[in-house]
Amino acid sequence: MVAPKLKMRLGDLLVHEHIISDEQLMQALNSQKSTGRKLGDTLIELGHIQERQLLEFLAQQLDVPFIDISQKRIPAEVATVLAEVQARRLRAIVLEDRGDSVLLGMSDPADLNAFDQLEQLIAPKRIELAVVMESQLFDAFDTIYRRTADIESFASQLEEEYEQSSDFELSTSLIEEGGDATVAKLLQSVFEDAVQMRASDIHIEPDENQLRIRQRIDGVLQENILKESKIAAALVLRLKLMAGLDIAEKRLPQDGRFNLSIKGHEIDVRMSTMPVQHGESVVMRLLDQSAGLLSLDETGMPKHLIERVRRQITRPHGMVLVTGPTGSGKTTTLYAALSELNQASKKIITVEDPVEYRIPRINQVQVNNKIDLDFSAVLRTTLRQDPDIIMVGEMRDQETVEIGMRGALTGHLVLSTLHTNDAITSALRLMDMGAAGFLVASSLRAIIAQRLVRKVCEKCGEDHTPDPQEMLWLTNLAGDDAKNQTYKKGKGCQTCHYTGYKGRIGVFELLELNEAMMSALKKEDTDAFTQAAKANKSFVPLSKSAYDFAAAGVTSVAEVLRIVESVELAE
Repeated sequence: MVAPKLKMRLGDLLVHEHIISDEQLMQALNSQKSTGRKLGDTLIELGHIQERQLLEFLAQQLDVPFIDISQKRIPAEVATVLAEVQARRLRAIVLEDRGDSVLLGMSDPADLNAFDQLEQLIAPKRIELAVVMESQLFDAFDTIYRRTADIESFASQLEEEYEQSSDFELSTSLIEEGGDATVAKLLQSVFEDAVQMRASDIHIEPDENQLRIRQRIDGVLQENILKESKIAAALVLRLKLMAGLDIAEKRLPQDGRFNLSIKGHEIDVRMSTMPVQHGESVVMRLLDQSAGLLSLDETGMPKHLIERVRRQITRPHGMVLVTGPTGSGKTTTLYAALSELNQASKKIITVEDPVEYRIPRINQVQVNNKIDLDFSAVLRTTLRQDPDIIMVGEMRDQETVEIGMRGALTGHLVLSTLHTNDAITSALRLMDMGAAGFLVASSLRAIIAQRLVRKVCEKCGEDHTPDPQEMLWLTNLAGDDAKNQTYKKGKGCQTCHYTGYKGRIGVFELLELNEAMMSALKKEDTDAFTQAAKANKSFVPLSKSAYDFAAAGVTSVAEVLRIVESVELAE
């Protein structure tokens, strides 16, 4: 097709149709002179027009369709007719293959130079043009242009290279300079794909006839299966070299870490290996150091709860615990608290295993059990370093608990985590670990319990009517008010990779100890403590906090029930 053209300049057209005023156009033109940005982008940035409104207007003027691609399933084999680098540079995506033509979405259909280049790239097929939103375009790029094809290609090439190699020859080849080019390319593609998909973990799992590479995205594992099972040894060897581990030791688990720079992201990789039936399994936790630490305001904690937490962490002494199962975001919350407390007037020492985020001014100590530098040993020394605030990565044993509590009694604020399911059972767990009731009552000030729930995708979220079983749960949680609420559920779209969820948010409960609870702890009366905690009017349980998110449309009913069931099972 011939590139469509506007009959008038965009700004004049918008003024003519009374969408913007002459004054707004002049303001945008003056701003455009200093920034060099396109007029449409400038108008959107100044708030004179919405992106969707502008693009729908453009589509109407050019007599081409406007397409919401967040709701459209685009086959990867169709979109990849246009190479990723060209698609991103020209802000365009192939939406449909129509035989002798393609339906092409552009975020700026008035860019004639880009259109001419696209015609050459897609020839001999004709272009049928559509207008799409730029924000949706980049979401589609991340979904479609994954590194799956590259991973499969490099895996096949690697198997051919090392199919006849012995373990010794493989090790020698990987250690020699330049001998690991294909392995490096394969791993680079794996890491690039994980960063692009915002994965928190990568699992490499060898099986008898295949190799699984799984990514944990928003708390759920997604799987990619490679038939080249024999390349597993080469991948593990390369990763061990990167992490400085013993490549000759395959019978025992090993832990290590290394750093990578992927697409402008500084990634700290924590790696764990474990011998399994068909080789060694590798799990890598990805920590994006360039993303920065979250503040308490960004954790999802309600404002009224943040105020109470801030009161607790700014007290001169006492112990504050953050609890929850593995992967519930405890460390993120602790670091958010530390970042607020990190002032020149405060001496802060952390004892961690491992140190996850490096923070200036804070003295961070890495536990090393191989040389008997465990939590209790470091904590004893820490108390002699004149700290104001101590953060202990985890309360793992009786000695660590008792030293931490005595530190809280002698003028220090102690922050730590504990692997329990809710706030009430955490105090009881400390006594189970051997701490005396009077010591827990005297030192413990507050317990924060948390979970992570997936957020309903904003692009495809729609009203959801709970089924009778779900409504029964919700009514038990919130009474008859639950029947009058509007709930949301994602139907799945390009933006959320057809899961219905995009991102996660924290759900919290805060238990602040009062006189009744402390009295019960001193007597080591667990029933009285539980009753006093539940009777505390300021205590809102996790399940009710999760319900509030569902009622607000932030998460789904299914996610609320997952929280409710996990807490009830624990109880």
